[in-house]
Amino acid sequence: MTTRPSGDSHKPPATSHTGWLTSPGGLWPVARGSFRPLPLLGQAAVLGFVALFLIVPVCLSIAGGFRDEGHWSLYWFGRALADRLLGVQLANSLALACATTLASLVIALPPAVLRARCRFTGQGALAMLLLVPMILPPFVGALSMRHLLGQFGSLNLLLDKIGMLDFSRRLPPDWLGTGFIGVVVLQALHLFPILYLNASAALANIDPAYAQAARNLGAGPWRTFFGVTLPLMRPGLFAGGTIVFIWSLTDVGTPLILGYSNLVPVTIFKELAKSETSPSIFCLVFIMLSASVSLYVLGKFLFGREMLAESTKASVAAELRPLGAAGTLGAWMLFGAIILLALLPHVGVILTAVSAKWVNTVLPAGYTLRHLKFVFMRGESAQSILNSLKYAGASTTVDLLLGGLAAWLIVRSRVMGRTMTDALAMLPLAVPGLILAAGYVAMTAWSASDIQKMEGLGRWFFGLLRDIGPQGEYFFVILIVAYSVRRLPFVVRGVSAGLQQVSESLEEASRNLGASKAVTAARITLPLILANVIAAAVLTFAFAVLEVSDSLILAQVQKGYPITKEIYTQATSGNADATNIASALGLYGMMFLGGTMALASALLGKRLGVVFRA
Repeated sequence: MTTRPSGDSHKPPATSHTGWLTSPGGLWPVARGSFRPLPLLGQAAVLGFVALFLIVPVCLSIAGGFRDEGHWSLYWFGRALADRLLGVQLANSLALACATTLASLVIALPPAVLRARCRFTGQGALAMLLLVPMILPPFVGALSMRHLLGQFGSLNLLLDKIGMLDFSRRLPPDWLGTGFIGVVVLQALHLFPILYLNASAALANIDPAYAQAARNLGAGPWRTFFGVTLPLMRPGLFAGGTIVFIWSLTDVGTPLILGYSNLVPVTIFKELAKSETSPSIFCLVFIMLSASVSLYVLGKFLFGREMLAESTKASVAAELRPLGAAGTLGAWMLFGAIILLALLPHVGVILTAVSAKWVNTVLPAGYTLRHLKFVFMRGESAQSILNSLKYAGASTTVDLLLGGLAAWLIVRSRVMGRTMTDALAMLPLAVPGLILAAGYVAMTAWSASDIQKMEGLGRWFFGLLRDIGPQGEYFFVILIVAYSVRRLPFVVRGVSAGLQQVSESLEEASRNLGASKAVTAARITLPLILANVIAAAVLTFAFAVLEVSDSLILAQVQKGYPITKEIYTQATSGNADATNIASALGLYGMMFLGGTMALASALLGKRLGVVFRA
């Protein structure tokens, strides 16, 4: 029989994950329901943040669409449903999201399967290059697509030079069409890496014994893939496809730049930019939110559930098939074609940023660094860069504190409600930036006259909300909050992945040797998951710097514009060099995000895909 050492009687014994209390002297069983104040306080902090800055604003924006003259009413909702123009816009938005998701899947699946099942020279470098499209928001790439794919763009001029087109006989085709095709192309070329990462992770988790069994029973390679491998990949594909669909459904920047405005998100954006908003616009917010959340729930809990959960994890590594010279050449051609297409917007932005003159020529007629220098010479542009760095730095700090705490609660603690904490921490993936921004507009839209009628604490509180609104004195607060909420899932998933790979026995050994929980966390756990923490931080910071939807709607004070709002302002200003200056800003953002993505990929490797899983 073990006894408790008398010298340590004043120290509370540590709790292991088995539900037993451990100490250097022995083990004592305790009830799992024992009160643990620190995990409960941590859980309250995470849930309170999500409730206050995600659920409440969204609920307020929804409520704004169901009130008429101070009373609950379905009047505005009925008008929205009966509006034929809005019906067409909603149909266009859904068609756009479906087309983008399908195009992204077609692009992402072949290289993911090829890399997971074959071995060939240079596959690591090629896989890294496939992530390059993520370093440029599609609305920035749209700045240069007219130069490249427009009716008199570089592609048509090149075809004319080699004799495949004759401008004298008929007008050349506009490869961007009415805008729909251009938006789909830009979004798919930007978002397919998310599906590629999820498909790669799904393939890595499939036990190769299933495919071997199918082949032994006489199934050919194609039947094995479509009958066995693809169904087992379904959870990963739906996880990535959900993010791509929601992202495309609510994207504002790309349609605005390409002039394709017959979409619900564009209508919402234009209405929210006004000083006063009508209830009908919040009805549209409700419709978009319903579509996003429904798809998220279906993807996560129905179509995205793992099949054969006990046996789909790979028990042994898949045997990679070595490719010969011809196979390697084919693999390089496949990867190369995808990379070349994906880099077109990036190349266009670079050329536009450094072009001195680019009119009716395949390439710019002259080059200059004037636009790149002018960005820092022009006060508004330089200030926008500093603003973005400040907002992103503050929001990343918030995400590291709350996201790290949430990850620890989900993976390490035994506090009740961990599943709910996990679901709510991931909820921002289902609530697009456009919807969240609409919620903040509704939450802070209090007029000075209404506040003057209030008394006491209510007057102070609602006055504070007005001050942190898009046009308030402390407008930067709402931008930092929006960035924090939007990127919280990145930190939660990144840190959770690290904690899941660190054995709890190491922490228990430290506790059994007398170390406190704080010392164990600082000297054992944190060093082992430091790569995940850094990777999640740099990804969160980088994507916050180039956040689009929140920035376009919530940044309404010139001195507080972040870089993406300044890019949009310049691109739509109509000035002579506006597109060049906007592209120069985009080039700096692309360089910054590219460096951070490379760092995150080096730290996480194949685990980078878990950050983009719903």
